[in-house]
Amino acid sequence: MPTPTRCPNILLYGFASSLLIALSACSYDVPEPVKPASVKPPVTYERARLASAPAMNKHISAEYADVVSHARALSVPIDGQFNADTSREQYQHYPANPVMAAAQNPVSTFSIDVDTGAYANVRRLLNQGQLPQPDAVRLEEMVNYFPYDIVGQNRESPFALSTEVAQTPWNPQSLLLRVAIKAQDRSVAELPPANLVFLVDVSGSMDRREGLPLVQSTLKLLVEQLRAQDHVSLVVYAGNSSVVLAPTSGSDKATIRAAIDGLRAGGSTAGESGIELAYQQAQKGFIKQGINRILLATDGDFNVGISDFDALKRLAASKRKTGISLTTLGFGTGNYNERLMEQLADAGDGNYAYIDNLREARKVLVDQLSSTLAVVAKDVKIQLEFNPAQVSEYRLLGYENRALQREDFNNDKVDAGEVGAGHSVTALYEVVPVGKRGWLEPLRYQPRATGPAKQAVSDELAMLRLRYKAPGQNTSRLLQVPIAKPAQVAAIATASQDMRFATAVAAFAQQLQGGQYTGQFTLKDSAELARKAKGDDRFGLRAEFIQLVELAQSLQTSTPDLATH
Repeated sequence: MPTPTRCPNILLYGFASSLLIALSACSYDVPEPVKPASVKPPVTYERARLASAPAMNKHISAEYADVVSHARALSVPIDGQFNADTSREQYQHYPANPVMAAAQNPVSTFSIDVDTGAYANVRRLLNQGQLPQPDAVRLEEMVNYFPYDIVGQNRESPFALSTEVAQTPWNPQSLLLRVAIKAQDRSVAELPPANLVFLVDVSGSMDRREGLPLVQSTLKLLVEQLRAQDHVSLVVYAGNSSVVLAPTSGSDKATIRAAIDGLRAGGSTAGESGIELAYQQAQKGFIKQGINRILLATDGDFNVGISDFDALKRLAASKRKTGISLTTLGFGTGNYNERLMEQLADAGDGNYAYIDNLREARKVLVDQLSSTLAVVAKDVKIQLEFNPAQVSEYRLLGYENRALQREDFNNDKVDAGEVGAGHSVTALYEVVPVGKRGWLEPLRYQPRATGPAKQAVSDELAMLRLRYKAPGQNTSRLLQVPIAKPAQVAAIATASQDMRFATAVAAFAQQLQGGQYTGQFTLKDSAELARKAKGDDRFGLRAEFIQLVELAQSLQTSTPDLATH
């Protein structure tokens, strides 16, 4: 145990209780781990915090890792600040999408994704001084965090569709194909009545500033947007679950706010019983032709009742058939179960967001409230068929957790993603044109696609197909749009502003995951590409992204210095 060196005089004031208070006020000298006497400079909080980043451990000398480990074991600060330990956080691993040969595998199929939680979570980790582990980075959620201007509208569908092709900045042999979709927007006033259930984790793990207090502030932002025709219930769970507030009209904001303010954290986490009770409340207040949604606010650290990951997913999937969706709002650090939060929302026909500050809460529950609550299309699937006469190889950037089999596209029983009002979705493919050098060795015994299959389609790069269901319907509709080969491929510097910015975000996400395909394209290059595509940036989101890239760059360049001291 460390030896106290300086204690205030409050040791004189009492017995056991006073002694505990006094000890908590003591400052301690952290025992030095075994290390060479010549180590300079001294270990600081910043250096120890960098040493804790999993992606950087291979660069860190053992002496610094020992200091961090020792300090954590004692639960004491280094240089007056606490290091955020994310070792218990849980993330799902997905292998990167493989490179596909268009001649053998011309079809790519996936479910649309409009979650944005990965971006906010990566931002939180970077702001804590850590490079995120690769599994925390989902490229499509990083790209789709930002709004884009998508022109055009198909009157026969709720979507605007657009495509663009430009030179890949990290690979002179390939092109980037951007597929962009935007759903029709709706104002909050136009939304149907809402039956909302706030399901709040009040277990002991939420008893911290970024836990329950941030949840309370977040939900009160949403309360201000409620209308008289909306109703809210409040369900909480810790060791057991209970109804704190029966369905209450949105006009009675004072009552709802008081119920939220009265929440206190403590106890274990019976998440399954809370979810069951929330669905019961949602069913009691069910509004036909309305919005029926549960908003689960938690760190996902379930430890009582059903804690099996697959069982919780099955529970959410079975309940979505009743017309009640589940949105997950992630909070907290250290023990955060991102894997559960993202996939529960997927199974529950909802969306997932991570709330790291009130600005993010406002973005999700005020600025984008219509998108968060109102679904304009469900089971949305995208399929691209590449033309082997023009494309030799391709790879889909991101969407690893949304991959579908080719036959799933036409099967209306296969679940897919939901799109909210005003949501924009971007997907990027890296495409190698015929005649350019790709990633794959040519096959010896297979004919090469060197000539057009049909004269009528020889100038098409691909056929874009989109399938979706209107809310309340079980039969899907099909949209088809051919993607023509551009007469002249634009350099990335002359591509549209949105294309350039989306490319910068995609590059950054890949770099955080190890940069397997980004070659010599650096974080500095990503920041510069984004900076030149910042545009109007009404909410400052793009400027913040540039700062995050520069922060990641400083964390990476700091690593070798640690090893040299």
